[in-house]
Amino acid sequence: MREIVYDNYFWQNDLVRLRPWSEEDWEWMYYTGFDSSLSRLAGYKVDFPPTISSAKEYSKKVENCVEQNGNTVFAVETLNGLHVGRIIFCIDSERHGTFGVGIRISAEHQGKGYGTSALKILLKYGFMERRLHKCSSTVLQGNDASIKMHKKLGYEQEGILKENIYLNGSYYDEVCFGLTIDKYLENISNK
Repeated sequence: MREIVYDNYFWQNDLVRLRPWSEEDWEWMYYTGFDSSLSRLAGYKVDFPPTISSAKEYSKKVENCVEQNGNTVFAVETLNGLHVGRIIFCIDSERHGTFGVGIRISAEHQGKGYGTSALKILLKYGFMERRLHKCSSTVLQGNDASIKMHKKLGYEQEGILKENIYLNGSYYDEVCFGLTIDKYLENISNK
C-alpha cells in the first residue's frame, strides 16, 4: 500500500489527527476504563468494572464513523500514530443547528494540548462543513483543565447548574459553556 500524504488533510492539524474509531481500539477503551477519576470527569459517573467483551462490543458498534443516535466517534492520535484519546461529535439538533463534543484523553497524555487540538478540528467541522450554529458543553465543577480549554477556544460561560451532579457522596455544580459560530469566527480571526 502507498504511503499516505496528509499535507491537505482536513482531519488533522499541527498536533493531532482524527481517524475513524476501529474495532482494534477496544484496548484503549478497556485500559482507560480502570481510571475512575477520568470517568467521573468525562462521564459524571463511575463506570462498572471494564470488561474486554464490552470494550470490543462498543468498538465494533461505533467503528468507521458509524453514527449512533447522532454521535460519531473518532480516535485521537498524534501525528506519529500514538492513540491518545477519543472524541465524539454529537448532533444535538440538526434543525436548530446545535451540537456538542465529548472528549476523553488518557491520563498520561493530558496537559499536552491534544484535547484542545482535537476539539479545534471538530469545531471547524461543525461550523464550517455542517453549517451548525452553536456548540454547547458542560463541565464538572473542579475540572479546571477543561474549563481552561473551553475558555481558550472562545466558549463563553452561560451559567451554572447548581448541585446538579452527584458523585462520591457529594453534589457538584455543572458549568455550562456555549460557542456560537460568530464567536468562533471572531476567535479564529484573532489568532
